[in-house]
Amino acid sequence: MAELLLGLDIGTSSCKGALVSLSGEAVAEGQYGYRTDYPRPGWAEQRPEDWWTAVCRVTRGLLDGTGYTASDIAAVGVDGQSWAMAALDGRGEALLPSPLWTDTRAAAECEALQKSLPALPELCGNPLVPGYTSPKVLWLKKHAPELYGKTEIVLQSNGYIVYRLTGAYSQDLSQAYGWHCFSNRDLRWDETAAEAMGIDRRLLPPLYACHQTVGRVTDEAAARTGLLAGTPVVAGGLDAAAGTLGVGVTEAGETQEQAGQAGGMSICLTHYAAHPRLILSPHVVPGRWLLQGGTTGGSGAFRWFREQCCPELTYEEMDALAERSEPLSGGLVFLPYMAGERSPLWMPEAKGVFYGLSFAATRGDMLRAVMEGTAYALRHNLDTAREAGCAVTELRASGGGAASPLWMTIKANVTGCAMSAVRAERATVRGAAMLAGVGVGAVPGWNAWKRPASGRRFEPDPALRKRYERGYERYRALIEAMIPVYMEGRNQT
Repeated sequence: MAELLLGLDIGTSSCKGALVSLSGEAVAEGQYGYRTDYPRPGWAEQRPEDWWTAVCRVTRGLLDGTGYTASDIAAVGVDGQSWAMAALDGRGEALLPSPLWTDTRAAAECEALQKSLPALPELCGNPLVPGYTSPKVLWLKKHAPELYGKTEIVLQSNGYIVYRLTGAYSQDLSQAYGWHCFSNRDLRWDETAAEAMGIDRRLLPPLYACHQTVGRVTDEAAARTGLLAGTPVVAGGLDAAAGTLGVGVTEAGETQEQAGQAGGMSICLTHYAAHPRLILSPHVVPGRWLLQGGTTGGSGAFRWFREQCCPELTYEEMDALAERSEPLSGGLVFLPYMAGERSPLWMPEAKGVFYGLSFAATRGDMLRAVMEGTAYALRHNLDTAREAGCAVTELRASGGGAASPLWMTIKANVTGCAMSAVRAERATVRGAAMLAGVGVGAVPGWNAWKRPASGRRFEPDPALRKRYERGYERYRALIEAMIPVYMEGRNQT
């Protein structure tokens, strides 16, 4: 009897996979990385074929030498990084590398849509920004019309892997909002909006609930992955939404803090509640939405600093170095906009900034400033969510940054919210596996699994809250001072 589920996560830097028991325990885990190319300023892209190669490597690794076999797997779930554009021809081959969520090449297309169709954000409950799928498709139509003409379908990252596994096209509901011709309120394509945007209907895949079976593993995919032909594959969903499910956030008001490559938060809602400066997506759990704040400066900013300034240090040693610096980092303020910024600024031209440097500044000050800057960005999103009537008092943190007690303490004091860490590396694949289990009836419901055990709980300290309030005010003032500079960069492109 099949007693395992396979969860796959097509992340920004790697594919993660896990075999998960029907009770929600990961029994084997694997990971395989791939590269991101930056061929021009503002471009960030990956080859969909590299995602597939990574999936094959991870899946075979999970089965080889672990004592488990393909017949032990009841179903497969796949989550993925947001807003990809995997444009496939009639043979199912990618016509070009996929622009990522950090890619800003479609800025002009967004400006044109904002002028010609200003009501589009209200339809999909999200702003018109270059990272989303539909502006990328319009960029393809304008700048590579011959490739656009050959495009049969456009898939998200998880949808591409589901296609490679099953041969069937799909668009899960949790990522469909990346298309501005998707009604986020009614969960359907709006063909009138697609026509007004100039997007051919043929490019829009069939919509599936995230736990709905799309197809079964083909003989060809079985030969590549080691999976058993005929194994059911569900549609899966957005990585942030799968991670939110993975940490047990399924009820109204519960909130996940994402401390991975990117940063942000996801607040679970039982009703549609869009905010013009935040991200609204259907949850992977039916009948739920997620009001999200997504920033580009999460653990990726910390990783960048390590690679450039202290490659000889481990992350634990970096934490210790940053802890020697006092709160507010000796006067340094860091804007973590290393790939532009998403919510609530929505400024692809934004750049990272260290303000307050002097000969007295140390590496420890700079490290702590990176941690504090990403915490300020989280606070900015939480404050914006409060404008939509969403009050948050506790955050369940997942991702690499959740392993740092110092960083968790800083976030608690900056935001005023208690922080609880869960085991980071399992959240997204656990959520993807649960989608598969619920989809095939092997898991009885969305709350059937115990929530992942929390590590330490970090409470705000009243005295440090006051100090960080001053730091946050400086952060917001620095943003306002930099906006004209960022806008000058926009006008020059």
